[in-house]
Amino acid sequence: MKLSRPDLFRQAAYLAGTWVPAGTDGIDVLNPSTGARLGAVPKITASQTGQAIEQAQTAFHTFKRLTGKQRSAMLRRWYELMLQHAQDLATIMTAEQGKPLSEARAEIDYAAAYLEWFAEEAKRVYGDTILAPKASQRISVTKEAVGVCAAITPWNFPSAMVTRKIGPALAAGCTVVLKPAQQTPFSALALCVLAEEAGFPAGTISVLTGESASIGGELLANPSVRKLSFTGSTPVGKTLMAAAAGTVKKLSLELGGNAPFIVFEDADLDAAVAGAMLSKFRNAGQTCVCANRFLVHRDIHDAFVAKLAHAVAGMKMGDGFDPASQLGPLIDAKAIEKVSRLVDDAREAGAIVLQGGRHHQAGKHFYAPTVLTEVTSHMEISREEIFGPVVAVQRFSNEAEAVEIANATPYGLAAYFYTRDLNRTIRVSEALDFGIVGVNEGAVSTEVAPFGGVKESGFGKEGSKYGLEEYLEKKYVCVGNVA
Repeated sequence: MKLSRPDLFRQAAYLAGTWVPAGTDGIDVLNPSTGARLGAVPKITASQTGQAIEQAQTAFHTFKRLTGKQRSAMLRRWYELMLQHAQDLATIMTAEQGKPLSEARAEIDYAAAYLEWFAEEAKRVYGDTILAPKASQRISVTKEAVGVCAAITPWNFPSAMVTRKIGPALAAGCTVVLKPAQQTPFSALALCVLAEEAGFPAGTISVLTGESASIGGELLANPSVRKLSFTGSTPVGKTLMAAAAGTVKKLSLELGGNAPFIVFEDADLDAAVAGAMLSKFRNAGQTCVCANRFLVHRDIHDAFVAKLAHAVAGMKMGDGFDPASQLGPLIDAKAIEKVSRLVDDAREAGAIVLQGGRHHQAGKHFYAPTVLTEVTSHMEISREEIFGPVVAVQRFSNEAEAVEIANATPYGLAAYFYTRDLNRTIRVSEALDFGIVGVNEGAVSTEVAPFGGVKESGFGKEGSKYGLEEYLEKKYVCVGNVA
């Protein structure tokens, strides 16, 4: 990596204002494109996690008393520092996560936008005055910071998922103990360097690297942690939810998805293909809101598939630092095994491979962009989140059937559909049982709108004015005997 600021690359955890370097028993971090070792981070223990929580609790008593304007200034400064060092941050991300550098650079802008947004929202925490039922009473409702918050972030968006959780927490006056994914800790640590420069006091933020059992176990068991925000798989989310019950923590869970992408017979096919490419292949298909099940009306099925297969055939896959690369690798061997299994299972069950369907010569963690047709709802690839660059297309006959297929999943994060019929836009938007719906749009993530799902995709919203509410508690005060 060639960095303008080499100090942004930290082989250390950040424990309440102190950098703790990796020892001989550290966790190696590898470049998924090449397999090369980038460096190592320490294995923070349960005891050290407890120390970070204790110091976060101490810092909370001071930090929550700052004005919204003061916290806003720190967040704004952090945002500015991110943009100032965006190229270095993107370089670190591409090295540890694998996505193309241009895509990593776009993620840095997206991640910084959350800090900008919540810097503004920090000054807008409003309460209420309620007319009391008695003339001698006065009732008010105030909003206060929850307290010490734990955040557990995934590897697929190692910067954006950090700011999307930490931004609102700090804006509300909370302190945060963050555990980034083992595969991509360096992006979070680089952001922490800049947060320190932005003026956040010691103890306000900790970034703890290491194993889930030791760090996560303490975060869940410690009663000083009053809120947990997690992005990851539904099975892990369920485990965390059960463990958090012991201390009745407030939770935000952004879990798995199985997004339908519906193309109706009246759709603009060129727009639908462009949206499909954007939704499906960002980060090599490794996003929770990726289109997972392509439902295409039988009257335009062949035309849509032909256009899509042509677009997919022209994609270039390779190392993220190659300017020509449009697709990077999957994160690790386990991810490759899963995608291969799902495609092979579909093929054995009768699906037809139009493009790809195999490993790619770019490296052992690369899977060729793939288009499958004749897919059915009974195939495993239709029931499980693919998390790879695979388009699985099935036919439908009418609107009711499309909606029924789309909703036939325990997940409810994102859904997409393309149509030119205004009435259908309203009907289908209301009928889809998902927290996010894109109509004639394949890219829906933005800091100004609430991100989150329903059913087994979790609960709680991130981003927007609603994201701040997740880190606030409402306090009702009744003053009696007013003369």
